[in-house]
Amino acid sequence: MDVDKLRYPVGPMPRTKTPLDRATREQHLAAIEQLPSRIKSLVAGLSDAQLDTPYRPGGWTIRQVVHHLPDSHLNSYVRMKLAVTEDTPAVKTYEESLWADLPEAKSGAIQMSLDLLAALHRRWMAFLRALPERDFNRAFVHPEWGRVPLDEAVMMYAWHCRHHAAHIENALSAARA
Repeated sequence: MDVDKLRYPVGPMPRTKTPLDRATREQHLAAIEQLPSRIKSLVAGLSDAQLDTPYRPGGWTIRQVVHHLPDSHLNSYVRMKLAVTEDTPAVKTYEESLWADLPEAKSGAIQMSLDLLAALHRRWMAFLRALPERDFNRAFVHPEWGRVPLDEAVMMYAWHCRHHAAHIENALSAARA
């Protein structure tokens, strides 16, 4: 398998400034909502050696991916809440590769991140599903992505869920081969 397919198993992150229709938004929200149970089932019963398997040569381990998900999604949750409560706020980036190299991400028990991911996604979905339709047009400004309306952020994070679940699936398939 080529490196790009290993790095982006579900394709590149989509970008659009076009508002989503309700059915499409709901599909993306469902992907976000289902991620905690999907990740939990993928990693259930894995040994430390399996958790420390990279999803591609030079890539993060399954363990690092599991710890990355709540790190990333916490940032997204806060960015979305800022967008709804402020007038097009500027948000910060974070050095995700450096976060993934911190000791708890490289060797910590994954249960803490699975628990955090599950709680975060329940709260995130309660927030997003209660928003009036007009609020999905509100936006934040990201230093790398520019202006990001909530509809676009929802789409991007649904992709992020599929992207990292596929990383874990690919690592497990490669380990079995």
